[in-house]
Amino acid sequence: MEQQVQFISCSICLDLLKDPVTIPCGHSYCLSCIEAHWDEEDRKGIHSCPQCRKTFMPRPVLVKNTMLAALVEELMKTGLQAAPADHCYAGAEDVACDVCAGRKLKAVKSCLFCLASYCENHLQPHYDSATFRKHKLVEPSRNLQENICSRHDEVMKMFCRTDQNLICIHCLMDEHRGHDTVSAAAERTERQRELEVRRETIQQEIQDREQDVELLQQEVEAINQSADKTVEDGEEIFTQLIRLIQKRSSDMKQQIRTQQETEVRRVLELQEKLEQEITELKREDAELKQLSHVEDPNQFLHNYPSASALGESPNSSGINIRPLRYFEDVTAAVLELRDKLQDTLRDTWTNISQTVSEVEVLLSEPEPKSTAGFLKHSCELTLDPNTAYAQLLLSEGNRKATLTEFSLRYADHPDRFTDYCQVLSRESLTGRCYWEVEWRGTQIFIAVTYKDINRVGNGCQFGFNDKSWALRCCQNSYELWYNKVSTSIPGPCSSRIGVYLDHRAGVLSFYSVSETRTLLHRVQTTFTQPLHAGLWIDGAFDFANAEFFKLK
Repeated sequence: MEQQVQFISCSICLDLLKDPVTIPCGHSYCLSCIEAHWDEEDRKGIHSCPQCRKTFMPRPVLVKNTMLAALVEELMKTGLQAAPADHCYAGAEDVACDVCAGRKLKAVKSCLFCLASYCENHLQPHYDSATFRKHKLVEPSRNLQENICSRHDEVMKMFCRTDQNLICIHCLMDEHRGHDTVSAAAERTERQRELEVRRETIQQEIQDREQDVELLQQEVEAINQSADKTVEDGEEIFTQLIRLIQKRSSDMKQQIRTQQETEVRRVLELQEKLEQEITELKREDAELKQLSHVEDPNQFLHNYPSASALGESPNSSGINIRPLRYFEDVTAAVLELRDKLQDTLRDTWTNISQTVSEVEVLLSEPEPKSTAGFLKHSCELTLDPNTAYAQLLLSEGNRKATLTEFSLRYADHPDRFTDYCQVLSRESLTGRCYWEVEWRGTQIFIAVTYKDINRVGNGCQFGFNDKSWALRCCQNSYELWYNKVSTSIPGPCSSRIGVYLDHRAGVLSFYSVSETRTLLHRVQTTFTQPLHAGLWIDGAFDFANAEFFKLK
């Protein structure tokens, strides 16, 4: 009977023939199956039998095989089904049904109670009979035997939390007596809850990282756009500089040539005048020579010039030729300009190069923890005399400011503070920087500020505007001032304060420095301009001072 079923099965769909047709080689197929097969072969123009590979040209006309159709219909009435298709049988990688005899079908479920796996047909009793209602069905598993206790040959339905392993009921009454035990299902439920919490955390982290990836992609695009625009702008600026230098070169050449023509023309005119005078003098000399040869006294005296005419002497040319340095001074001036441009370009290029190297994506370094980490970003600062209040004496190479009782008569300068004892660093601060200030006196403000802070009036005080941040240091307390708002800060008092700045990350931190560094306060903000270090000194004259400490 099985051979009969195989005989009326379609070798394409592996099911009973539907609308069976027989092709010229004698093999039979479902009408829809062979038509679909030949439709795919239409492109080649040759049609073949899927079984014997015999080819047909042209495409055969399909006619229903009425005998096979009647046979299939009769067999269907008896409830006979076609043999399972090959893809229903268990392969090497599949879990096989434990009940099937001979060639086994794929298992669709495994029962944790029976410790067996079942195909769809043999699983049906688990659905139909109340006997199996409490059995636990899971996806097909090869590891069902792992649920059997190796000592007692019983299903392990308990979990020992003390030893963190599965146990059977005999283990519970034996070596695990008194341990913290629960059913395996309860432990699974608990761990499933933990798993779900962990999954939620992971999914949130995935979402956060996906957002970070998107932000990084946007950052890449922004970096590329900024770099391209900067290169374009830089090339245009340098082109303008080159054009300016070329124009100045052309202007110099034109001016020299014009002056050259003027001077040469003036010299040639003078030369022509002198040559005319020479010709006239030679003529007069010839006449006098000729007269000197006349021997007749009367004739000589008759032709002798008057005393006044004879006494006249030719005008001296009065020409005073300078040493031969005509346009050489221009060359010297151009050389001086070149040297100045070289110095300016070198200094400016250092700043440009440093600015380029400080361009960083938002992945900023963490704040240093060790002395070596701080020293890595240390910078040497000096005070700008043009900003110093009149009673601040700068010394130690402009690293130290001391409050005096007399005015130092500094020259007027638009950058000078006129109302408060304040001074700025000469150097601007970008990137990551660290410096330390050693101070003494009644109180001192250690600050960072934008350069465009006011220089006069109450608005110029460090910490009393939105352009500066200042740590007020007293003998036994600290305060952080910003925009007229103060924040009291606990911490060990010290005569040395460390300042860490990460300009791009918007981090400004103040440290009390002794044998160790203790964080006093950290500001997190957004800096929109380069910053300058600032000092505001208050206290007794000739005693209050502050100095940028030299770090080693």
